[in-house]
Amino acid sequence: MKKALAGLLGFAGVAWALRDVPRQLGGKPDPVEMSRSPRYRDGKFHNDKEVRTVPDRDSFSLRDFVFGGEDRKPSSAVPLVGPSAPVTTGLHITWYGHASALIEIDGAAVLLDPVWSDRVSPSAHVGPRRLHPVPHQLSDLPALSAVVISHDHYDHLDMATVDALVAGSSAVFVVPLGLGAHLRRWDVPSARIVELDWDESYSVDGFTLTCTAAQHFSGRSVQRNVTLWASWVIARGERSVFYSGDTGYFPGYRAIGAAHGPFDAVLMQVGAYGDAWPDIHMTPEEGVQAFEDLGGGLLIPVHWATFNLALHPWTEPVDRVWREAKARGLTLAVPRPGERVDVDAPGEVDGWWQGLG
Repeated sequence: MKKALAGLLGFAGVAWALRDVPRQLGGKPDPVEMSRSPRYRDGKFHNDKEVRTVPDRDSFSLRDFVFGGEDRKPSSAVPLVGPSAPVTTGLHITWYGHASALIEIDGAAVLLDPVWSDRVSPSAHVGPRRLHPVPHQLSDLPALSAVVISHDHYDHLDMATVDALVAGSSAVFVVPLGLGAHLRRWDVPSARIVELDWDESYSVDGFTLTCTAAQHFSGRSVQRNVTLWASWVIARGERSVFYSGDTGYFPGYRAIGAAHGPFDAVLMQVGAYGDAWPDIHMTPEEGVQAFEDLGGGLLIPVHWATFNLALHPWTEPVDRVWREAKARGLTLAVPRPGERVDVDAPGEVDGWWQGLG
C-alpha cells in the first residue's frame, strides 16, 4: 500500500511539474500558408544548404554537457545595471543577457527575443537555468512599438514573457513565418501578429523591420523546421541595427549588408558554439567575420553569459571576440546585463567579466 501511494504521489509530482508543457510546445502552422515561402518544401523550411543540427556520438557527450566543466558558470555574481532614465534622441541598445535586447531610436523602442523566465525549457522545473537574474523588470521597459523574434527555440521565444507582454503592452509581435501559430496558441490577438519570410518588411511607428537570412533550425519538440528562423534589420530614419539571431556562418552577410547597410550597430551571436554543431552557431571569430562582411559599425556580442548551453568556458566567447576585434581594429562594446549603450559614444571595453571566469 505504501509503495502504491508513493508511486501515485510520484506520478502526481511529475504531472504537476510538466503541467505547462503542452501549451509551451505552441501551435501547428498551416502548411498551405507556409508554402508561400520558397524555403518551404516537403512540409519543412530549409536553409540554403543542408546543415547538420544533431551532434554525432563521437563529437558530443551528454554526460559532459550536463555535469562537466565548472568554468562554464561565473565564479561569483554577474554585475548588473538597473534601469536608467528615458531617452528621446539618439540610438541606444540595452542588453539584458543572452539574446534579449532593447533597441531605442529617437525615443521609440523595439524589443528583441525577450526571455524573462528562470529556465529555457518547456518546464519551469527542469532545463538550463539563469546564471544571473534579469537586470530589469518588464514593467521597467519603455513603451514598445514591436517585439521581434528570431526563431522558436526556448532561449529566444519564452511563453511566460509573451503572456506578460500581451497583458502589459500594445506592441505588435513581428516574427518569422510559422511562429504565429505559437502566439495564437498563447492567446496573442491575431491583429498583433505579423509573420514574414526572408526579405519581407513591416513598418510600425517609423520603424522598418526586415526579416533576413540566417542558417539555423527551429522546433520546440521533436518536430523540427515547421517554422522559419531569421536575422533582422531594425531601421528608423537614418539609423539601423542588425541582429543575427542564432546562426552558423554563411556567405550571405555581404548581400545583407549591401541591401540594408551600413549598420550603426550589430548584435551578433558569439556564444553556445561547439565542434559538434558547427553549422548552426558561429564561433566568436566567425561572428567577427560576419560583422565585417555586413559592414557593421559597433559590434555588440550576444548569446552568451546567461544560460549554460555549450561546453566552452563562460568567459571564452567574449574573450575571443575582444581579442579578434582588437586585432582587426574594430569598434566593440561589451555591456553588463542591463547596461544601456549609447551607440554614438559606447566607451571603452573594460573587461568586467574577466574576474568571473
